[in-house]
Amino acid sequence: MSKVDVLMLCEGTYPYIGGGVSSWIHSLVSGLQDFTFGIIFLGALREMYGEAKYKIPQNVKFVKAYYMFEKSELPPPKEVKMPKVYMQKIRELVYWFKGEGGKWSLEEIYKLLENVRLEHFLYSPQAWEFIVDEAVKYPIPFVDYFWTLRNMHIPIWIVHDIARNIDVDFGLLHSPSTGYAGLLGTFLKSKTGKPLIIHEHGIYVRERKLDIYMAEWIRDFEGIGTTMFEESYLRKMWVNFFLGINRLIYHTADIILSLFEDARRIQIEFGAPPEKTMVLPNGVDLRTYQKAYESRPKDPPPIVALIGRVVPIKDVRTFIRACKVFTDKMPQGECWVVGPEDEDPDYALSCKELVSSLGLENKVKFLGFQKTVEILAKVGLVALTSVSEGMPLSILEAYAAGLPVVTTDVGSCRQLVEGGLDEEDIKLGKAGVVCPVADPYCIGMAFYELLSNKDLWSKCQEVALKRVQRYYTIERFLENYRKLYRSFLDGRDRV
Repeated sequence: MSKVDVLMLCEGTYPYIGGGVSSWIHSLVSGLQDFTFGIIFLGALREMYGEAKYKIPQNVKFVKAYYMFEKSELPPPKEVKMPKVYMQKIRELVYWFKGEGGKWSLEEIYKLLENVRLEHFLYSPQAWEFIVDEAVKYPIPFVDYFWTLRNMHIPIWIVHDIARNIDVDFGLLHSPSTGYAGLLGTFLKSKTGKPLIIHEHGIYVRERKLDIYMAEWIRDFEGIGTTMFEESYLRKMWVNFFLGINRLIYHTADIILSLFEDARRIQIEFGAPPEKTMVLPNGVDLRTYQKAYESRPKDPPPIVALIGRVVPIKDVRTFIRACKVFTDKMPQGECWVVGPEDEDPDYALSCKELVSSLGLENKVKFLGFQKTVEILAKVGLVALTSVSEGMPLSILEAYAAGLPVVTTDVGSCRQLVEGGLDEEDIKLGKAGVVCPVADPYCIGMAFYELLSNKDLWSKCQEVALKRVQRYYTIERFLENYRKLYRSFLDGRDRV
């Protein structure tokens, strides 16, 4: 049996997806060599992921990947009977996840899933009758309700089975999100009694809600709600399901971390007990980006980089439209999209089609996953056009490399640009420009104003460097986590 201090639970991130949360995990694990780690990776389908994007540090004793939506994860069809008492419990649990009443504890859920297997839920006549009875209550085609209810709840059993089969001796659990990774953490806590740390970079349930409203695979029906802001019943079912998972995780976790104060308040609004919440900001290694700062030309290159995954939540299409505004004003300008495109190939294709339709083929370049420090040495500005964020590492990395930023007003971005940790932070001034979400004109004009005005650019650069050096160093970040881990592990056997 493997033995580690910290079992890190990663949903669709480290080590197989680059950037963002994955970079954060890699920095944390690499920087805390006095602790040993195990990595549990939860993915969708095996074919969606290639080789690891990071060199695994020596203090990581193993990486184990599980793929939740492989067909092989489903039991073969066969008729099974579910005892009446358990069917009633399943009915109550489904209602609870739909936000329609009842109270469930982690222990009750874990015990129920020990007795009722996935094949009972999928193939028993009792489950079929339950779904039929439920479907007739709503003006929705039966087939849509049937598959929604089944597909929504299947991962609960799959995650539970993963927890049952993990044979690792660990001191504590750490999940950088709620969601399925956080759910796995709750089941492992129920199984072992070990403490669970939750650290949200964005607010998971809000991001899933946005995904669900934008999802084309959920059908809407006339009279049930057909716009992004008027929930259809099927969309509402999905949202309530993730709210239920979130609720369970918040009440199970020993501590719930966020990256900035507004995020902590949102966690409390979604049900996190206030006494469990704490803010721990990100940090970057200034030495890593010193070379990028020193090697950049004296005059900032007229190049803007968006560094991140090419997915809808990053709103790359708004970045492309902003590049049109920018390059119309500054014809020598370029815009680089730096990040993996394989997470949502259809969206990546739509971005490239937009580039063509706007005649930007020679202005916008898609570079794929690159070493961030090498990109930062070649550009004059970093942009972030996301519709949702936590505390983006891309902004802190840009600061450490001596680059101003243009960002949308999401997450902690305004605090990072304008200051807000304390009065001294505010007095430093602005390290760039904050624009509304989905406002390509504001964003594009900000690119132009910063890159056409050397004095303004230099002033923002000075603020960026001072802010990251004073408040967001890797040393402060690692020491905060070292103290937190030790508070849970002291008195336990360490590896």
